[in-house]
Amino acid sequence: MKGDKEMKKLTHQRGATLIEVAITGLILATSLLAMATLQTRSIQFNKSSLMRSQANIYAYDIIDRIRINRGAASANIEAYNADYGDTPSGNTLATADVSAWRTSIAGVLPGSGGKILCNKSTRLCTVSIKWSEEQLFGAQSGSNPDASAELVYSTSI
Repeated sequence: MKGDKEMKKLTHQRGATLIEVAITGLILATSLLAMATLQTRSIQFNKSSLMRSQANIYAYDIIDRIRINRGAASANIEAYNADYGDTPSGNTLATADVSAWRTSIAGVLPGSGGKILCNKSTRLCTVSIKWSEEQLFGAQSGSNPDASAELVYSTSI
């Protein structure tokens, strides 16, 4: 008979206590918040990756334009030299190429600019493309260098 009473005591509790439900809810809420944060960061990094891919495509684009118009002994490649915001001097095709290239970049990459530096004697061209990623990572500051990006591409023409 004594065993029956102990058995009844063990079966007396039915369901979970309020503390167990609260802890489960807290763990679930924390997990869902972490997953939402992870998803948000994933979208930000995918957008940043897209911008880097676009910058790479535009770097190849202007390098191909320079190769097409390089002329005999690469005489025309220095006509493409232009700092950020400057227009190249000399060859009208080079001026038109750089202008069209920068317009294309501005349409895809926010706050962007392009710089080209070519050396006729070494036949080496360096293309730099800068753009802003503030809409993804916030305003640029000393503690947030991710707000802007730059791609530098060098090749022999």
